Amino acid sequence: MARLATAVSLLVLGNGAVAAPPGGRLAHIRQSGEVRVCIWPDYYSISYRNTRTGRLEGIDIDMAHELAKDLGVQVRFVDSSFKTMIDDLLSDKCDVSMHGVAITPPRQEKLAFTRPHLRSGIFAITTKTHPVVKEWQDIDRDGVVVAAAAGTFMVDVMKGELKQARLLEVATPEAREQEVMSGRADLFVTDYPFSRKMLARHDWAKLLTPPAPLAPSSYAYAMAPGDGEWQETVDSFVARAKADGRLLAAAKANGLEAIVDLK
Repeated sequence: MARLATAVSLLVLGNGAVAAPPGGRLAHIRQSGEVRVCIWPDYYSISYRNTRTGRLEGIDIDMAHELAKDLGVQVRFVDSSFKTMIDDLLSDKCDVSMHGVAITPPRQEKLAFTRPHLRSGIFAITTKTHPVVKEWQDIDRDGVVVAAAAGTFMVDVMKGELKQARLLEVATPEAREQEVMSGRADLFVTDYPFSRKMLARHDWAKLLTPPAPLAPSSYAYAMAPGDGEWQETVDSFVARAKADGRLLAAAKANGLEAIVDLK
């Protein structure tokens, strides 16, 4: 009854967002006995629902369990996406988003973030047998088509990078792969975690790495703004996990030690 009463008493703000529970989100989490964690279950090595086993796996799944352990509560995962993440947090669908959320200015205007725990730039995936594109330096050539998912920061970056190749914007991350497999695109751009999925699942896939990091972005955990105690609680957890080795161990377990941010 106490949990229900707290949930019902949430205040709906003028912009449609839901204010933190009376007494603060941390008190509510401890009273309810669970922390609700929004994830994007298609993010390989980050927060991925294994299609063969149905189990969740990835660095942020491991870290969510560690957060719950530190809080002395259970974790409840809530399916979300980058498209719905802001609304999910502001409508109190979850307490924190833990799925490698890139810190971008538009997101910072609406959400609160912890310190970064990962940092990834842009990579590319092509085919091992491609007749022209062998290395990163081969991308910006006349006639080469580069696929990128619409709405991602990679679109704007590649618009600035490409002088001769053509940029093809596609609706979804999955469509990038389809364009390359069909031959309509020569390669697609992505981040490091998704590139690992491609290499693990497809023997035709080849990774192209830029000679210098291209548009590296910091990834962190996101929360609804307005509750400094909760933000500090999660941020302090990240700091402890960096210091005591839990973050590095989770990164190594999921093949992400190359992009873990331990600073």
